Amino acid sequence: MTDGALIVVGASAGGLEALEALVRELPADLPAAVCVVLHIGDRPSTAPSILDRAGPLSASHATDREPLRAGRIYVAPPGCHLVVEPPGRLRLSRGPRENSTRPAADPLFRSAARACGPKVVGVVLSGALNDGTAGLAEIKRQGGIAVVQDPADARHPGMPRSALDHVAVDHCVPAAAMGALLARLAAERVPAATRPVASKVASMEASMEGMYKLETPSALTCPDCGGALRETKVDTLPYFTCHIGHRYGADSMEEAQLHMVEQAFEVALRALNERAALCQRLAETAQGVGQALSAKRWDEAGREARERAEVLIRFLGEEWVRPSIAPGSGGEPDRF
Repeated sequence: MTDGALIVVGASAGGLEALEALVRELPADLPAAVCVVLHIGDRPSTAPSILDRAGPLSASHATDREPLRAGRIYVAPPGCHLVVEPPGRLRLSRGPRENSTRPAADPLFRSAARACGPKVVGVVLSGALNDGTAGLAEIKRQGGIAVVQDPADARHPGMPRSALDHVAVDHCVPAAAMGALLARLAAERVPAATRPVASKVASMEASMEGMYKLETPSALTCPDCGGALRETKVDTLPYFTCHIGHRYGADSMEEAQLHMVEQAFEVALRALNERAALCQRLAETAQGVGQALSAKRWDEAGREARERAEVLIRFLGEEWVRPSIAPGSGGEPDRF
């Protein structure tokens, strides 16, 4: 893609509905390519066919090394990050998950910003937590435009709200008004010849060696692989990255860490239940051969295991304090 704009879109829960409203209003002669990431994980997705029917632009899953063309919608396929290489070519990557998901919006946004600079328009739609915020900040640093769905219009306002909290967003509009806005912005984008040189931070972050020069050690470990995490800030947003490249924003890290705690409790509960069953079986065996004292000790050990299991069951049934969740927000992040 040597001319024309590049529109990159990140969405999660509630995002497909917003995407349909967006593409419905895009013109058939849109002077921009559109790249879309939905949080679908490894599951098969019919999103391209849905978007293809929703508006005048052709939509399909992206393929590796495919050149970008204006007037087309490229959707990240299941289980792959979608990234952009200069001067305008798509690559698919099975690289580390970011914010516990692959595909994720941040890799697309970062790569698009570095490949196409001020030609990029970044869009964050409905979704929970904060994927897309760091990538949108990079788009702004490289001279691009940041657009966010109005949180009041989003089914899940976490992602739009995080972007608004941490990025100097240029436009915040409902999904139904976004198509016309993007068409206008695409027509106004700066040609490639005026693209600024990538920032020192962006250039360093592009390599693993540079990434660790920018980040400081953390006492935390990666929820995905158990490796040591290093902490940095993207504008005001804390980020955590391990040696492999798993990357978490603050909200995503809190959610993944809480999931690890719950898993640990569940493993402990299973072990206690198995211990109780074993002790009961051995108590019965000892009783059957006339070893009353041994049977009593096994019975006491089994009772102790059951009592401790009941404590864990109570813990698992209680709500956790979630500092990043605003009261009355429906479970959406408040700050990060």
